[in-house]
Amino acid sequence: MARYTIGLDYGTNSVRAILVNVANGKEVASATWTYPHGKEGILLSDDPNLARQHPADYLKGAETTIKRALGVAKRSNQTFKPDQVIGLGVDTTGSTPLPVDRKGQPLAFDSRFEKDLDAMAWLWKDHTSIDEAIEITDLARKMRPQYLAKCGGIYSSEWFFSKILHCLRTNPKVFSAAYTWVEAADWIPAVLTGTEAPEDLKICVCAAGHKAMFNAEWGGYPDEKFLTRLDPKLGDLHTRLKTRAQAIDKPVGGLCKTWASKTGLREGIPVAAGVFDAHAGAVGSGIQPGMLVKILGTSTCDMMIVPADQRLADIPGLCGIVKGSIVPGFVGLEAGQSAVGDIFNWYVDYICPGGKRTGSHTALTNQAEKLAPGASGLLALDWNNGNRTVLVDPRLSGLLIGQSLHTTPAEIYRALIEATAFGALTIINRLEQYHVKVDRIVTGGGIAEKNPMVMQIYADVTNRPMMLSRSSQTCALGAAVAAAVCAGEYPDIPAAQEAMTGLKSKVYDPNPAAVEVYGKLYKLYRQLHDAFGTTAWKGSCFNVMKDLLAIRAEARGGAT
Repeated sequence: MARYTIGLDYGTNSVRAILVNVANGKEVASATWTYPHGKEGILLSDDPNLARQHPADYLKGAETTIKRALGVAKRSNQTFKPDQVIGLGVDTTGSTPLPVDRKGQPLAFDSRFEKDLDAMAWLWKDHTSIDEAIEITDLARKMRPQYLAKCGGIYSSEWFFSKILHCLRTNPKVFSAAYTWVEAADWIPAVLTGTEAPEDLKICVCAAGHKAMFNAEWGGYPDEKFLTRLDPKLGDLHTRLKTRAQAIDKPVGGLCKTWASKTGLREGIPVAAGVFDAHAGAVGSGIQPGMLVKILGTSTCDMMIVPADQRLADIPGLCGIVKGSIVPGFVGLEAGQSAVGDIFNWYVDYICPGGKRTGSHTALTNQAEKLAPGASGLLALDWNNGNRTVLVDPRLSGLLIGQSLHTTPAEIYRALIEATAFGALTIINRLEQYHVKVDRIVTGGGIAEKNPMVMQIYADVTNRPMMLSRSSQTCALGAAVAAAVCAGEYPDIPAAQEAMTGLKSKVYDPNPAAVEVYGKLYKLYRQLHDAFGTTAWKGSCFNVMKDLLAIRAEARGGAT
């Protein structure tokens, strides 16, 4: 009989479960459930930097999607039985930490805090802790520069300790009630295996290494003395944090009786260590050395792996250089952009150019793809949610330059897409500057699947072919791959990838004429990038508008 694993993929707005044949990676069933709390699953407030989620949505989502996926499989194959599922993997957004009590239960489940946003899960895109991130960075530069060297040189407000310190400073009642803080990527597998009690909890190296400065070289998390300098209460928390972290090829335990009953799965099947969604997407895309995997969604994450025995520099601006974080036996490199799909959605949903019909993604794409590169005379910066890589600065914002009284919604839409592609090229250039060669690019995620124009623009801007992961659910597939290894189906992640992942035949090759135009525009993008994003830049932007007009005139065949 065929054997299957399940990948649970917790995204920003919904959770998805896919049922995968471990022999070939074929997806035989799936189910998606949108989080009911908040706006599209996100709890918001008057503070534009705040973004939280209710952990109850994570639990209801697991139960609902697993049962639905099993039902779909049964309806399509009458011989299918849930006992054929041999393992389960989980990926989540991150850093998305939540405060828990002595039993490992979220404070959000406590009646005292059920309406307190600080007792919820602090979603990856929450930027309320900007000041705390600066404070952590400044102290680490003085006391522990090695901490920053492995996370790009700057600690981010999107990350674990920034958020915890902000809670301590602004809501001491919640902080004092929390026994410890746990990443969603660790908490969900722990719940499924009945190991959520802090003494039983197992954490993943992915979340700890990339977002919490965890490194075996200095004994795990930042030391107690360092955390105490930030705040004595944060130093006290150190004693309740784990000292060991594990990779995705090891289970955190077996599915507990409670969750076997809730889902219909067999009790005791292994549940893999948690992983961030984009890292799972890299696994599901078949990541190898030399391959850059881009998971294009509301934000993007760019992943590469380097053999653990290869000499590797500390690369400024990255979101972590962590051994074993993506594929065990390799060093995982993560970079990314804080907003990509979110920028396109902002334009369509908030600006609403032309209304729902003429201002939809489909309508704007149909108009924008008719435009020649440079013909709009527009240039944008993709910082609507700050800059994650390479500047690591949440205090930056979006910019659109070059608009006239004749600028159309489609021209702006295309300029926003081009801006995200320029941001992607900036990341590639930073990697190669430090001798990490990008030989090929593989993309996954909803945008890669749905919008060929975006893919072509990315190919033209980066001057590299853009390939697509075979699976439309790369993150969930990566979690299912990890589950297959934990179940003993394969000896390691690369072996499982070889059998269960692949690429589509469609390749977006660069158009030489477009590459030439985008080369000119990228120089202007970098001028704005450095002028607005760095303190080292010296010069004038006097030329930018004039150069954009000249590029526009040439793209339009000489018309002014």
